[in-house]
Amino acid sequence: MGFMSEFKAFAMRGNVLDLAVGVVIGGAFGAIVSSLVGDIIMPLLGVLTGGLDFSGLSYKVGDAEIAYGKFIQAIFVFIIVAFAIFSLVKGINSTKKKEEAAPAAPPAPSKEEVLLAEIRDILKTKA
Repeated sequence: MGFMSEFKAFAMRGNVLDLAVGVVIGGAFGAIVSSLVGDIIMPLLGVLTGGLDFSGLSYKVGDAEIAYGKFIQAIFVFIIVAFAIFSLVKGINSTKKKEEAAPAAPPAPSKEEVLLAEIRDILKTKA
């Protein structure tokens, strides 16, 4: 098998295509979560904390500046993003559980089952 045909077989497998779709959807979802955190949650959090912003905190060591405030800010953003994703996934899972918990109506009996039931009933009445 030639190199190109092997590559084509690899690239066209379902797993690779699923992964590609997952990466694209994940990137789009990341943009949504970033907007949720940056445009909605962080401004509300800023109002609640009186506009507290850690990103300006730093410490000078000689000529180097250690911007530990940006690190603290990144930790807060991570926690908020993780909580937002957790809440979203929890909501989706609870919706799925409700759909799965709803009992499906039993399927209508087939013609053969109806005929067999009639035969059974006739045999019961004769016995």
